[in-house]
Amino acid sequence: MLVGLKDWAKRGDSPLAQALWRLAKAMRGGAVPVVPVLHKPLYALHLAISGLFSNLTRALYWTPLFQSRLEAPAANLYLYGGMPLVLGRLRLSFGADCRVSAQSTFSGRSSSEDPVLTVGRNVDIGWQTTIAVGRRVTIGDNVRIAGRAFLAGYPGHPLDAAQRAAGLPDTDDQIGDIVLEDDVWLATGVTVSAGVTIGRGTIVAAGSVVTKDLPPFVLAAGAPAKVVRSLARAE
Repeated sequence: MLVGLKDWAKRGDSPLAQALWRLAKAMRGGAVPVVPVLHKPLYALHLAISGLFSNLTRALYWTPLFQSRLEAPAANLYLYGGMPLVLGRLRLSFGADCRVSAQSTFSGRSSSEDPVLTVGRNVDIGWQTTIAVGRRVTIGDNVRIAGRAFLAGYPGHPLDAAQRAAGLPDTDDQIGDIVLEDDVWLATGVTVSAGVTIGRGTIVAAGSVVTKDLPPFVLAAGAPAKVVRSLARAE
């Protein structure tokens, strides 16, 4: 009934329908006027309370739960926004001082025996990043992975259309290990294909698709990613 009334008011040509639609839009966009002396402190209080609640749930609930899923507890692990999604039979190891978004996903290929994700020290894993482990994904120390990255160690489906339609899994020749050596930086939206190693200190530009190994200390970009220039080597 309410849906029908809304459609009548929105589409009707009568003065009553038009008046009702104007009233509905005014009510939808209506709000109490801002009173700075009231709402600014109220906003600050809201931030303080929500921040306290977020930190308490992180420290007392989300982090211990996720730590229990690891092979061994990781020192100073910082989860923000909740707890990452873990799918499949996957062995997880994290080094100290890592920061991981709750909107990240770690998955292990179901038809592989004990897929392993190994993450080094001081690693950032950003928002909406997915790491799909076929057999092994190894991430070195001081690696930065920005939001919406995808480490595709396995595709999840076979190449043959009939096999896909039958719901069969991907085949062994479609999977491969992925290695990000120390100090690698993957910018926003980077995809890394199975069987790829990215050398130490290399930066991959946003939106790139890495289909082949990259050497150390280069800037790479594009789809497929190619070396743009060399970078200064760390001492």
